[in-house]
Amino acid sequence: MRPTVVVMVKVPRPGRVKTRLARGIGAVQAAWWYRHQVARLLRRLRDPRWRLVLAVSPDAEAVTSRVWPADLPRVGQGGGDLGTRMARLLSRPGPVIVIGSDIPGVTRAHLARAIPALARHDAVIGPAPDGGYWLIGLGRVSAPPGFLAGVRWSSRHAFADSLATLSDRRVALVDTLDDVDNAADLARTISA
Repeated sequence: MRPTVVVMVKVPRPGRVKTRLARGIGAVQAAWWYRHQVARLLRRLRDPRWRLVLAVSPDAEAVTSRVWPADLPRVGQGGGDLGTRMARLLSRPGPVIVIGSDIPGVTRAHLARAIPALARHDAVIGPAPDGGYWLIGLGRVSAPPGFLAGVRWSSRHAFADSLATLSDRRVALVDTLDDVDNAADLARTISA
């Protein structure tokens, strides 16, 4: 079975997407950046080695939205905090990898390194320099009880907290990549 790569996306509406980035550059500009970032990301990540799926939010609007490519399968993210939504997405038959949509540097090569790690490990995580992460995946094992519960999201503790919920599993760490949460992150990405 081909692995599944799930990209978490939101409908790019000003004021509803990239709100921390919007504080620094404005809501319309943040939504514009996000829409174009996701379009570039999806073009880059298409590959016959894996099945690319969009996990969309808000569920009803995003599943029918014409913003994203119509040929890509879509599933609603559902309710709950980020951990609940990601755990739900990772409960699909594996291997499954979930990534964020605000990582300008991610390429097919990054995914091609992460997916084989799941053949030798139960889980894989791609750290971010800010203490979060850009990728998390599970192989053919089910998530442990409490998986991604109690994680302090949008903080420097997100990676460590998430890793702690996998304490009894073999976890591979892969490439460290930056995500774009705020205007300083965006400026750093543009200058790189």
